[in-house]
Amino acid sequence: MASAIDADEQRALKDVAAKLAAERYAPRAEEWDRERTAFPHEERRYLGELGLLGIALPERHGGGGAPLQHALTVIEELAKECRPAAFQVFESNTGPAQVVARLGSEEQRERFLPPIISGEATLAVAISEPDAGSAATDMKTKAVVEGDKVVVNGSKRWISNGGEADHYLVYARMNDEPGSKAIGAVIVEADRPGVSFGERERLMGFRGIPSADIRFDDVEVPAENLVLGPGRFRELFGAFSIERLGNATMSLALGQAALDRTKRYVQERDQFGKPLVEFQNVQMTLADMLLQVEAARLLIQRAAAGVGEHLPNSLEVSLAKCTANEMAKRVTDLAMQLHGGNGYTEEFGLERLHRDSHGWALAGGTPAMQRIRIVSEMLGRSFDQRR
Repeated sequence: MASAIDADEQRALKDVAAKLAAERYAPRAEEWDRERTAFPHEERRYLGELGLLGIALPERHGGGGAPLQHALTVIEELAKECRPAAFQVFESNTGPAQVVARLGSEEQRERFLPPIISGEATLAVAISEPDAGSAATDMKTKAVVEGDKVVVNGSKRWISNGGEADHYLVYARMNDEPGSKAIGAVIVEADRPGVSFGERERLMGFRGIPSADIRFDDVEVPAENLVLGPGRFRELFGAFSIERLGNATMSLALGQAALDRTKRYVQERDQFGKPLVEFQNVQMTLADMLLQVEAARLLIQRAAAGVGEHLPNSLEVSLAKCTANEMAKRVTDLAMQLHGGNGYTEEFGLERLHRDSHGWALAGGTPAMQRIRIVSEMLGRSFDQRR
């Protein structure tokens, strides 16, 4: 994995992504949100043709082999205008494909990564369950190795791209050991007999990103689909930290977009005979918005800078994600307030930014759980939440 940042290349990617977002996806984003339209397959393949789905994945499998920061730059620019488009880059560059690229076998990388990078297929992660969300180690889904196959039974909930993805990286219990000791991960193709999906969730935000329950009833996959066996839980969730950086970047984009729109609005909108920006309260609010956005940006940059051959520092990731998630909620709310009644309309798009901000704060570990991780990492000890 590459680690050296090419600043010129990063700026070029930023410009390409910003232009793509403004010209191709911004005009359709509101409609896709209103109609809860999943991102079209042909658009995903278009992103693949542009090379955006493999920016931070290995060159030998068709990726760009670039630093993670380059992918995060593209995610941010797309997410400012269209989260469903950004999600495609997020899922391929920071999501479960990274687990396969870093922890999977060479055969798995050769089989699964090229179609993900080209946009022909998608891989979603399945961790949460009806009774195991923040308490992930309470999961009950089982994946039992039987000779040359793995048999999967159980159910998963809150699966982003659930019912839409072609493959699922399923975290499951592989033996009777307690807690995390039994947990491993296996790839399950969506068209395997015994795989079924619930109704698509009607979420407050994330409306162009499908979410649905998945049920596994005696689903058989070849043993070659086993990515990691039991006893390597720390590695699995270490790789998941990269997804949390993608999540934090989505939140950063929401806050930056809200700030950018508000800067324009308060200079154009007159009240009491002068632009809104002339009022001291507006100035104080704008300053707070910028402080929060930049704090999140710097924490994300610090955490991402450590990603190369090695996984990110989990404390730095938790600090970045928690800060960015809460920033996005606050800054989009302040943006709505400064827009007044206009901020409460769909026309200005701020309510959509605010709705999505809550979704990213819930996904991948809530701010409350991130705080527990922060203290655990800071003190170098774990805490049993069950006692």
